[in-house]
Amino acid sequence: MSEASTEEPKAPLNGAEKEETSAEQTEQASASEGAENADSTTEDPDTGEKESTEDYKDQYLRLYAEFENYRKRTSKERIELFSSANQELMSALLPVVDDFDRAFGQMSEEEQASDHIKGIQLIRAKFRRTLSDKGLKSMEIEAGEGFDVDRMEAITKIPAPSEELKGKVVDVIEQGYKLGEKIIRYAKVVVGE
Repeated sequence: MSEASTEEPKAPLNGAEKEETSAEQTEQASASEGAENADSTTEDPDTGEKESTEDYKDQYLRLYAEFENYRKRTSKERIELFSSANQELMSALLPVVDDFDRAFGQMSEEEQASDHIKGIQLIRAKFRRTLSDKGLKSMEIEAGEGFDVDRMEAITKIPAPSEELKGKVVDVIEQGYKLGEKIIRYAKVVVGE
């Protein structure tokens, strides 16, 4: 007989048999796609390794940059901490400097010429030099200078003794000081109006 007659007639498939058949067909289709993909990866096997190497390199560079930023930030914070600590100390010592200046301003030339006063003047000079070495600078403001809000604080206004002193400094009550480039005390002045 013919070959068709030797085959058994196919019975209709039930639900479970249909699922098995479709699963087999899906597996065969994925296997053929996988073979195509395998062929493409076998053409350039280093591509995956290059991508992962690039990823690691990128992560390393980002981590290194973050660490450098952290190091710079902590260094800057440490410097600011030291300068602010100096600022508090310098601000506390400014009244002593003012007292020295007032005391020597009230002495006559004869009193300043005595030996014990010369010794005190040496101590005063050494004290000022030490403060200067630590970054303290006096803002030398003199009478007749124009009033500058950024460096001066007007204590009071008085009628100007002359037309030239209108809006200018008539008298300096306390000198202003800077620590580095930061003003730690504004000069206290009297302004003519």
